[in-house]
Amino acid sequence: MSGRNILFICLFTFSPQRVALAADDVQFHRDIRPILSNHCFRCHGPDAEARQAELRLDVREGLFGAGPNDKRIVTAGDVAASELYQRVSAEHADERMPPAESHLPLSAAQIAKLRRWIELGAVWQEHWSYAPIVRPQLPELIDGHSATNAIDRFILAQLEPAGLDFTVAADPTTLVRRLSFDLTGLPPSQDEVSTFAINSSEPSYRALVERLLASPHYGERMAVYWLDLVRYADSCGYHSDVDQPISPYRDYVIGAFNDNLPFDQFTREQLAGDLLSSPTQSQRIATGYNRLNKTTEEGGAQAGEYLAKSAADRVRTTAGVWLAATLGCAECHDHKYDPYTARGFYSFAAFFADLQEQGVWKPGSRAPELLLPTPEQTARQAALQTQLDELKQRLTGVSVSQTDEHAALEKQEKEIMAAQDRLEKSFARTMISVSVPPREMRVLPRGNWLDSSGPIVQPAFPEFVAAPSANKTRLTRLDLAEWLVARDNPLTARVLVNRLWKLFFGMGLSRRLDDFGVQGEPPTHPELLDWLAAELIDSGWDVKRIVRLLVTSRTYQQSSVAAHELVGLDPQNRLFARQSRWRLEAEFIRDAALAISGQLAPQLGGPSVKPYQPEDYWEFLNFPKRTWKADRGANQYRRGLYTHWQRTFLHPSLLAFDAPSREECAAERPASNTPQAALVLMNDPTYVEGARAFARRALASGTMDDERRITWAWREALSRSPEPRELQLLLELLAESRAAQASDELVAWTAVARAILNLNETVSRN
Repeated sequence: MSGRNILFICLFTFSPQRVALAADDVQFHRDIRPILSNHCFRCHGPDAEARQAELRLDVREGLFGAGPNDKRIVTAGDVAASELYQRVSAEHADERMPPAESHLPLSAAQIAKLRRWIELGAVWQEHWSYAPIVRPQLPELIDGHSATNAIDRFILAQLEPAGLDFTVAADPTTLVRRLSFDLTGLPPSQDEVSTFAINSSEPSYRALVERLLASPHYGERMAVYWLDLVRYADSCGYHSDVDQPISPYRDYVIGAFNDNLPFDQFTREQLAGDLLSSPTQSQRIATGYNRLNKTTEEGGAQAGEYLAKSAADRVRTTAGVWLAATLGCAECHDHKYDPYTARGFYSFAAFFADLQEQGVWKPGSRAPELLLPTPEQTARQAALQTQLDELKQRLTGVSVSQTDEHAALEKQEKEIMAAQDRLEKSFARTMISVSVPPREMRVLPRGNWLDSSGPIVQPAFPEFVAAPSANKTRLTRLDLAEWLVARDNPLTARVLVNRLWKLFFGMGLSRRLDDFGVQGEPPTHPELLDWLAAELIDSGWDVKRIVRLLVTSRTYQQSSVAAHELVGLDPQNRLFARQSRWRLEAEFIRDAALAISGQLAPQLGGPSVKPYQPEDYWEFLNFPKRTWKADRGANQYRRGLYTHWQRTFLHPSLLAFDAPSREECAAERPASNTPQAALVLMNDPTYVEGARAFARRALASGTMDDERRITWAWREALSRSPEPRELQLLLELLAESRAAQASDELVAWTAVARAILNLNETVSRN
């Protein structure tokens, strides 16, 4: 192995965030700022109230300026003249920084990095996510034959210096299965697998990509990720956690992804669809985003407190969804690490001060709401109104002086009006945004809603990010939306493409999907991240275009099985020299079982549904008491994203597989491995019933012997034929089940079906 390769391996071992190409490759934003952020910013950072010695190390002027004793904090190229280095390396505890009581000592390696950075000229860099997006040039490669598109070129640019290349391509069966789960959240059919196996050429693969992108299930798959971010739920969250009408918003999101609505317009419609010129019904439904905060009906609750909670919730969520910014940390004081101020927090909240809402809601009321009658209901409504108009005409011609005809007509009038009322109550409805004169927004000292001594603030963008000049008296939610997707805003496009990368590779280029601030993680491939962000903007915010680029890259099509040497070199796969494997999301595990069993109801959209759930699970859900009544018929077999989302009592099947409660914005789900998950797969009625239905399919498959039936079932679930040992184990299980069940074939085959549905491979994306 060459000396260069040995150097690469050594450096990568100690710096997994990005490949270092030379010993002096010390970068401020990657190597130095994290040290300062973790160890120094608490006392010398953005928070003016917590700042010590009037020294600020998070900005260029402070880091390269004079300290309290008039000594330069950092002098480029001169370690001896740099107070920062002298203090962190001081021998005496009284002089050393950080002080011992902070419990934040620097390691020898960190001190050495600071020294080396100063010796090399102390080059300052803006934080990577706040720098303007500039499309990088495609890197030159030693051998570009492995690259299918620009993504591959950026990945190979970090592999080639180590003499590495991509892992071999995944086999056709794995590839079609991976693509089907990634783009639709559903397993492929045997016909789809067989067709692609016969012809897995590049044109055939691209045709498969296009077909899956055009599937209505694509929107359902993408909606799951978005609904986690915006904390969509069918219940209000606080206290009694009562139902709220919002499911049409979920259908809007599904449709937006299916129609490839440009992301900038997707943003405008959700934040400010009601402020658009002549908004459509769909755009008004989209504004349900602003109504997804938690609310309460609790008697005795203080309206002012809950208005403050709602304002803070919207700041946290909107900043988290579009900016991956922890702006919520500035609710009580200036941010400890990022350049967000408490004033900026409340100025951001002021954008939403025009929303018609209440602090404490009356039971059953979540106005303003949009009524959404079906065509049949609209026709019935018109017919009733016609009858009522005709009746009133007749009443005007009949004398009021308690005749029998007049009394009869009045009775009919009341009956028609009652029918109208019943009909209107049966309409689907959804919470929407309506703009009213904005309420006063003040900075709340320490976040205390009872303290109104803080200054009044107007809507304003964070000061450190480029913003358009305001030529109006007051900015609106529409101005906020336009700023979020402006070319000069460096965050939104980076955040979105990083999260899209995570969907198809298992982790982001920056692993911190929820924090692009200084406490986050620099991207492993910053040029690739910026290239994708620029591509997204230049394409008119075309999300499907980015998804297409990702899944047609050779990087995506690699096998997840890597050589032992590569695993040892890059155990976390930060080089992306192979694909990744992970357990499916909670909804898709259930969807796969329903699809394999043949039970899945393919209907798109509609009200939330209630699949099987333990009877006493809602025992402690009070004010009022409620019971869970499982749906019957097709609604029992709808996709998981349509399951009623009760924030305080999330469906246990979803909870067992780490779905979030959606009380807060969730950019990433954890992946735990618990007994509860295994018990759900074995005992949840959905999976037990699914196994029985799967067994019926196997018995009706047209094959006559056990081996062929097991092979058919295995292929149906896993898209491949069983290995000899796998086949033998299932044959033995079948024989044992037959003996125990007195030759009841359905019960015996149900045991086999349950085993297949419980396989790790069945619930995994490879």
